[in-house]
Amino acid sequence: MLTAFARAFQTPDLRKKLVFTLGIVVLFRVGQHVPVPGVSFPNVNQCVDEMNEQGAGSGLFGLVNMFSGGALLQLTVFALGIMPYITASIILQLLVVVIPRLEALKKEGQAGQAKITQYTRYLTLALAVLQATGLVATARSGTLFPQCSVNSEIIPNDSIWTTVVMVIALTSATMLIMWMGELITDRGIGNGMSMLMFISIAAGFPAALWQIKTQGTLADGWIEFGVVVACGLAMVGLVVFVELAQRRIPVQYAKRMIGRRSYGGTSTYIPLKVNQAGVIPVIFASSLLYIPQLLVQFAGSDAGWADWINRYFSGGDHPYYIITYFLLIVFFAFFYVAITFNPEDVAENMKKYGGFIPGIRAGRPTVEYLSYVLNRITWPGSLYLGLIALVPTVALVMFDAQQDFPFGGTSILIIVGVGLETVRQIESQLHQRNYEGFLR
Repeated sequence: MLTAFARAFQTPDLRKKLVFTLGIVVLFRVGQHVPVPGVSFPNVNQCVDEMNEQGAGSGLFGLVNMFSGGALLQLTVFALGIMPYITASIILQLLVVVIPRLEALKKEGQAGQAKITQYTRYLTLALAVLQATGLVATARSGTLFPQCSVNSEIIPNDSIWTTVVMVIALTSATMLIMWMGELITDRGIGNGMSMLMFISIAAGFPAALWQIKTQGTLADGWIEFGVVVACGLAMVGLVVFVELAQRRIPVQYAKRMIGRRSYGGTSTYIPLKVNQAGVIPVIFASSLLYIPQLLVQFAGSDAGWADWINRYFSGGDHPYYIITYFLLIVFFAFFYVAITFNPEDVAENMKKYGGFIPGIRAGRPTVEYLSYVLNRITWPGSLYLGLIALVPTVALVMFDAQQDFPFGGTSILIIVGVGLETVRQIESQLHQRNYEGFLR
């Protein structure tokens, strides 16, 4: 990987793209430290320090805080991060399967995809306004830092104008992040949104590792630090192995004579990844389990059902929570694969161009065979996702790392996936510019 980056900096075109990407990343990191107008920054820092001293995790806002690079709990202008865009993209992906008009747009090619991208931007704006309003209301009520002594003084001014300015600032910053991500995609290296997500998650690793070292007791914390780093490296190796694993279904195309020319007769394959759903099931399951906690936050803890949720689903280490989380990940893995990979469309396209799977008849038998193989490889993929996602819970018990355990399942999956995809793009562009001929 380091060799690929060194060769990329030696190529003028790639060097410009890499420098441009690094410049956007620097601006993105600077924006994550600019406070929102109307927020008392000293009080926010005091609440964050008290939360770290008490070992309290970020609880309900842990996932959003991770995707924002810690900017959420600092109440900076980039506090919402790219979560509104991620949510809008997932919603549009689901609606494409449900709404025939969107499905027709997807099949129109580049023009239809541009229209879907425009809808995603509009939905991102709406979600950003909604989430910004909720974040301001949560910070003002003191729910963002429930155990802080000055949680009610985070936003000293209660006027409507201050609230409007804060919502506008947070929403505008979210749209700016979306624009920066699209700039990286068009003029930089890799997928822009994935790159910004990678930077946000990786930015919290050093502080989280150092916190584990300072809280450790064996050899001044270095034993715990070494064990966590070793576990992290082992998890990275496991994730790389599974993310690159795929089942290749061979496809043979028959020869066709069009005029005096012969077409087809080639052999290829359909790559089916073991983890076909990526990190989406983990995000779905985490978001769904946050809903009961969110209801308790706004409804109060006087009701009996609220006490039951606080007892079994708030800490994150109860067996009920662990089992529910694991089963939801498995369910969403099958659900997302079912809506994103349609065996009938694949079989129809193969039949249209004269392709067939050796030993399988075209048409319905091909659909059944693809569905059978897809279900067989989705089982280990979903179990793998569930086990990786439970690592923070194990860390909670073993190291008392709370929600700040750096090598969580979601973060490792995103970092490894984005890293592999970025290196793959760099290598492909290097091959286009420096390619060895047949004669030497």
